[in-house]
Amino acid sequence: MPFHLHFGQDDLLRCRFAVSPLWETQEAVRTLKRPERHAYHPQWLREIRAASREIDLSALWLLMPRRGHAPDFLGPPPIGPAARFDEEIAGVRATDPAAAEEDMARALACTPGAAASPKGRALLADPAGAVRVLADVMETAWHTLVEPLWPRLRALLEADVAHHSRRLAEVGLGGLLPELDRRLSWDAGTLTVEWRGEHVRDLSGQGLVLIPSVFSWPDVVSGFDPPWQPTVAYPVRGIAGLWAEPASRTPASLVRLLGRGRAAVLTALATPDTTSGLAQRLGLAPSSVSAHLAALRDAGLLVSRRYGHRVIYTCTPLSAGGGVAQELE
Repeated sequence: MPFHLHFGQDDLLRCRFAVSPLWETQEAVRTLKRPERHAYHPQWLREIRAASREIDLSALWLLMPRRGHAPDFLGPPPIGPAARFDEEIAGVRATDPAAAEEDMARALACTPGAAASPKGRALLADPAGAVRVLADVMETAWHTLVEPLWPRLRALLEADVAHHSRRLAEVGLGGLLPELDRRLSWDAGTLTVEWRGEHVRDLSGQGLVLIPSVFSWPDVVSGFDPPWQPTVAYPVRGIAGLWAEPASRTPASLVRLLGRGRAAVLTALATPDTTSGLAQRLGLAPSSVSAHLAALRDAGLLVSRRYGHRVIYTCTPLSAGGGVAQELE
């Protein structure tokens, strides 16, 4: 059954995009228990497999049922367009214990026997302590599973926001929402989300938060009950090239044309990135990458867009998807 989110006039003015490291951390933890997601993140799984075994994620997994409610306080709507993890986890730690107890009880009720298990009973018996423990585990998961790769993930997420912000200006909200994912549809001021379960909510002037996500791929996630702001997380664009190793697939013909450094940078930009992100991925000096980016931009092969304090580089249609290399070969 679908979710229906009803917009009023004020809601149309209060829709925003956001990027959330806390959301990605929560979904990374969930992905470890969802084999159907593993094919989208093979390199990440290889890189974190050993480290993930050192974290006891059982309490978080107990609150992540296959179907039904997951605690909103563990992955709330982002507080801003580009919040830091430390800011977001501070909000989790400040959760009212009574609200946390109710939220956890709803989640545990979705898995038969979970509330009566020793860990489930412990969570409900001491909700204040549960908030501390869960926040600690989430912070460890962030440092272990997501933070080492965050610059690369963030660049992809921010490029998605930049792209869809332009589309919003071109086609309006009603035209944009179905473009985010095929499971979203818009009709007469109502956003319908195809999802497991049924949820109806009047946005009541709060608007909507739209979050591109790497680790919730390929799912669309919605919900959030009052007082949380209504939110939809959707699959980020460009996931296919995210985990590829750029240096190992730089076409020889492109190297002959552009030189090895510029060819490697252009090939790596199948996934949008920043100067520092590219330097780390390719093992090049940031100054060299910056010079290559300037030359490629001047040639019309990429564009740059500012997102907060960072500049994200993306291929133009001329070079996107390796088109230049394919033509050469």
